[in-house]
Amino acid sequence: MRKGFDIEKYLRIQSERIKERIAKFGDKLYLEFGGKLFDDNHASRVLPGFLPDTKLRMLIQLSDYAEIVMVISAKDIEKNKMRSDLGITYDEDVLRLRGEFEKVGLYAGGVVITHYNGQSSADAYRARLERLGIKVYYHYTIEGYPNNVALIDSDEGFGKNDYVETSRPLVIVTAPGPGSGKMAVCLSQLYQENKKGVKAGYAKFETFPVWNLPLKHPVNMAYEAATADLNDVNMIDPFHLEAYGNIAVNYNRDIEIFPVLNAIFEGIYGESPYKSPTDMGVNMIGHCMSAEDVCCSAAREEIIRRYYFALCNLAEKGDNENEVNKIALIMKQAKLTTEYRRTTVAAHERKELTGVASAAIELQDGTIITARSSSLLGPCAALLLNATKHLAGIPHETKLIPEELIAPIQKTKVEYLHGHNPRLHMDEVLVALSLLSNQDDNCRKAIDQLPKLEGCQVHCTVMLSDIDHKIFKKLGIGLTCDPVKKVE
Repeated sequence: MRKGFDIEKYLRIQSERIKERIAKFGDKLYLEFGGKLFDDNHASRVLPGFLPDTKLRMLIQLSDYAEIVMVISAKDIEKNKMRSDLGITYDEDVLRLRGEFEKVGLYAGGVVITHYNGQSSADAYRARLERLGIKVYYHYTIEGYPNNVALIDSDEGFGKNDYVETSRPLVIVTAPGPGSGKMAVCLSQLYQENKKGVKAGYAKFETFPVWNLPLKHPVNMAYEAATADLNDVNMIDPFHLEAYGNIAVNYNRDIEIFPVLNAIFEGIYGESPYKSPTDMGVNMIGHCMSAEDVCCSAAREEIIRRYYFALCNLAEKGDNENEVNKIALIMKQAKLTTEYRRTTVAAHERKELTGVASAAIELQDGTIITARSSSLLGPCAALLLNATKHLAGIPHETKLIPEELIAPIQKTKVEYLHGHNPRLHMDEVLVALSLLSNQDDNCRKAIDQLPKLEGCQVHCTVMLSDIDHKIFKKLGIGLTCDPVKKVE
């Protein structure tokens, strides 16, 4: 597949931009890092060529300058908030992230527990971290934050928080998810550093929206679709327009909070170093798109993917109608319908022809392969076989897994495991292929094609089991499903 993003250019100019911002302030820069430092699958989908760990690679180039401070809200600890993409709690993810940073040579410093009001769960978590040798700091809820600037900029506000000890000129402040209080930690540190006579600055790293792309650029609209559940809205930055006469794109929360930030900066420094929320950012992604048409196409696919994802959630849980409506509006603004997605059209055509659940995959060369459900296989298990056969040059009529091998598996699923669906899932097909590959060259050839499926797109006319979802994710395949009764 064609790439639309120049990763080498990005690694070079992004690290230089951050060094420039450190130099602007003198001694230290607190960099609020929004989004995911790695596992950034959204960015890799809408900017083909951008890898999920690209931002981490960029920071590795700054490893001599940088340390990482993790932030977690006591509220999230108390309610065991989960990362839906990984299925783990935020408190566990803090430890996971620290381990990943240390593996690549990034120095992970302390952990800040924000919104602390004496919660026993936060105390227990602090004790656990300290047993592991990790320094932990409490930052307290400030009444009237962020509007009560007089209290915030005082010893009873930011001055009440624990001072986070850091040793390097670049302090990256990150968290497992949104709402953790990263910005407040940065501002609190600025207040306390200023009192100690240290020249410290603040900057913000947000991948999306891309400030120097048009408001209605597909990449920016894809971000709005991705955050539809948060009610984020992309906007023209009015402060930037007034200060410079130039159009820049930001999002509503940063624009709404900027007057308050300005007042806080003025309280700390005597004057604000920034004229707009866009000024605070250091993101250079918009300068690194090497093929805009490729990124636009990928972003349109992402908008549709988000739409189907929201529809399926609505069908299962029924509590996200506003999210569905918002993404539908974004699709209308982008002049998109689901038929833009070629696999959707192909899967629906196969279903019309056969009358049963069907699926379609678009391979890297643009070839469309389809499959249907049968008494032996689910539609996506059949699709996996059809796609790997095509890539391996195996005739379509060749049966890779003999029926006499499938029958005993089905018997175990239904009679002994009390399943309702005897059809094989994708993982079961892969296990069968693997077992047969030692004695069957066709099975070995088919298994060898799996890496070629990364980045491909699939649509299925029914919702799938969690098992099949996980297999698609592990293979790096983009999946959409119609909001039709799940296949168990």
